[in-house]
Amino acid sequence: MAEPVKLIGAVGSPFTHRAEAALRLKGVPYELIHEDLDNKSELLLRLNPLNKTVPVLLHGDRAICESLVIVQYIDEAFDGPPLLPEEPYDRATTARFWAHFMEHKFSMPFWMALWLDGEPQKGFVREARENLALLEEHLQAQGKKFLAGDSVGYPDLAGSYIPLMLDMFKELSGTSLMGDDEYPAVRQWVKEYNSDEAVKSCLTNKEQLAAYFRVKKDKYKMMVKAMLKQQ
Repeated sequence: MAEPVKLIGAVGSPFTHRAEAALRLKGVPYELIHEDLDNKSELLLRLNPLNKTVPVLLHGDRAICESLVIVQYIDEAFDGPPLLPEEPYDRATTARFWAHFMEHKFSMPFWMALWLDGEPQKGFVREARENLALLEEHLQAQGKKFLAGDSVGYPDLAGSYIPLMLDMFKELSGTSLMGDDEYPAVRQWVKEYNSDEAVKSCLTNKEQLAAYFRVKKDKYKMMVKAMLKQQ
């Protein structure tokens, strides 16, 4: 009998989405446990005492934390379509390289541009657009639907905050990262990601997601300003 799979996650969390989409892509049945991040449960604090946040994957009596660690665990622990290429070279140079790019180079300017304003925002918008240009170049050169092939994989999940947030970026931030005719390959990638059947099944309704972020906007602005001061 298969061990039960549970995912502790939160509404609006792009990190929860990574793990949930991985489970859907692999065809793994699971129970989603909704966490209130403003009133964290004893279960979450016990299972993730280091970072005290979502997602946390429970596979039987084992707990796995950190979204991309969870995605890799899901890929290795369960049958189903692979999230990483089979060839070690492709796995390293395409999948893991671009996942690292999304997580360590792109994510900071993206979120800073989203929640800051004024002069600090302008610098992060410029950096985010430079990263979009690099992403555009890769997608055009590769000629595939997704970052590492023709199906959603590990680097797409790492960068899924872009498809999730791009449509509401201007509404929330007051600025735009992309002109109407800019970055056509990135736009197509976003469309392909959001229309994938497995991904669609765990996407939060865009109106609900926008409403959630509008409510949390001041909180996130305070958080990124505090992060900026620490740099």
